[in-house]
Amino acid sequence: MFYPRALHIDQFKTSSFLFGPRMTGKTTLLHSIISVEYIDLMDPDLELSYKSDPKLFWQQLSALPKGSLIIVDEVQKVPVLLNYVQKAMDTMDQRFILSGSSARKLKRGGANLLGGRALDLKLYPLTTDELKNDFHMDRALHYGTLPKICDLLHARQTDLVKQHLKSYITTYIREEIQAEALTRNLGAFNRFLNIAAQANGQVIEFANISRECSVPMSTVKEYFQILEDTLIGFFLWPWDRSERKKARPKFYFFDCGVARAIQNRLNDPPTMVETGILFETWLVNELHRMRDYSQKEHTFSFWRQREEEVDILISNSRGPVFAIECKTGRGDLRRPTITQFRKTFPKVPLVVASLRDNKPRKIGTQDVWPWQQVLTYYKDNL
Repeated sequence: MFYPRALHIDQFKTSSFLFGPRMTGKTTLLHSIISVEYIDLMDPDLELSYKSDPKLFWQQLSALPKGSLIIVDEVQKVPVLLNYVQKAMDTMDQRFILSGSSARKLKRGGANLLGGRALDLKLYPLTTDELKNDFHMDRALHYGTLPKICDLLHARQTDLVKQHLKSYITTYIREEIQAEALTRNLGAFNRFLNIAAQANGQVIEFANISRECSVPMSTVKEYFQILEDTLIGFFLWPWDRSERKKARPKFYFFDCGVARAIQNRLNDPPTMVETGILFETWLVNELHRMRDYSQKEHTFSFWRQREEEVDILISNSRGPVFAIECKTGRGDLRRPTITQFRKTFPKVPLVVASLRDNKPRKIGTQDVWPWQQVLTYYKDNL
């Protein structure tokens, strides 16, 4: 089943990098774009020929008309080609879409990142807007929204869904980590990955994870950096005027299904506690995707002051503008939390995003909105 993507990459009239985790549909999206030349570096023969003779790539570009749109899929496999990409952009006004699962290998290898001449775009798992009527929250929390997974769920092939998700992390380690030589100690990285998945959506204690993995804390931080660079997850930092206090972030995996696969929980429905973490994970990711696809200039953080905490704080260049607390049941925010938040941010709207409510309601002065209303407000008003 084809899902129209919210990222309309062909609307940009300049060259672009397109990065995204595996199985997010980059190749499918690229094949939908009309181009003069499509170069697929997943072809091992083509990859080897360019590695052996990079100038061949330049000779082929030179034979194409000026102003051509050229797509290079998995460009990180032959980073030296980027030197010729820049040359073609400068001398022949050619435009490129360059895809890959991450920019980590390019950056670490000192590859030419085109000096700001290309946009940095990201492709994510499917959003509610992309899935439309095919979106089901329970499925999203249980299995995630990778396009292939959504196809299989639509066809009611749940066993295949589980197989694909279980193999995802094996493929990630084999093709992304080992093949790209991102870390030499795969055993330690595997142990770390399992522990990091258990800590999904929670405040990260680097020292504790270091002890459990039996690796130095510096290595744990490097492993988290690998997850960020390969777009498997991201840190959400606490909001604070003092950068020195930003020492205990939360970490969210990019997809609920992948996180549950690493945790080996796919055979059972989420528990009540797990559902709360998954809903928060999904909402934080959904907001990130909406922000990036619509090119909003927002930053996300969470607010914490002693025992009081609010899950998501959205800020623009002038400061916080909207706050969200995620709730899976009928409960509301603790009064001390509301009081302390209002003292800190008297003019910032604070709402509860409810998983189960179908209509907005009010508890005292506190607004409780269905999660759909929260997303609509973010899309249309911020």
